[in-house]
Amino acid sequence: MRKTKEETDMTIQRMTAIARKLFAEKGYTNIALEEIVQEAGLTRGALYHHFNNKKGLFLAVFEEVQRDIARQIETEAMKSTDLWEQLLLGCHAFVVSASEAHNHRILLVDGPAILGWDTFRKMDQQHSMKSLMEHLELLQKQGMIKPIAIEAMTHCLSGAMNEAALWVAEHPDHQQAVDQVMDSLRALLHGFRM
Repeated sequence: MRKTKEETDMTIQRMTAIARKLFAEKGYTNIALEEIVQEAGLTRGALYHHFNNKKGLFLAVFEEVQRDIARQIETEAMKSTDLWEQLLLGCHAFVVSASEAHNHRILLVDGPAILGWDTFRKMDQQHSMKSLMEHLELLQKQGMIKPIAIEAMTHCLSGAMNEAALWVAEHPDHQQAVDQVMDSLRALLHGFRM
């Protein structure tokens, strides 16, 4: 019997939601496909049909995490009309979101390890880095940051924030770590400001 598009979409959403929870809790290498399909109440065949394999399912979960974090960054940044403040709010939102327990392992630990560094970087460039670069370009056009290479600045900031989010995730006092990271980012960004 043929499934409707709505049923197919629900199956995919169910599988990715369960996989996301399990990947976040236990990590990619500690989860067997059987555990995912059993919890989803589906078959291995359904998983293979929609994702080809475990890595394909992980890629779908990784992309979902990237999109969720991008939405959180945009939501937080738009709380201000000041372009500089939007940058700081967006950086804060990234560090907080990326370091959350349900995101950091998928995004920053397993993402590069499972997908490979090249795929990880391409995905990052399509999501968080793209938004960051666009905002930095806007700041530069408005004369708010020095005339330096925006692409290089984007890579420097992105790398710093990825590492900072990993550090925050492992820190015993999450809020204190976020505050310290933001103090450092403000100081760093101040060096780029006109």
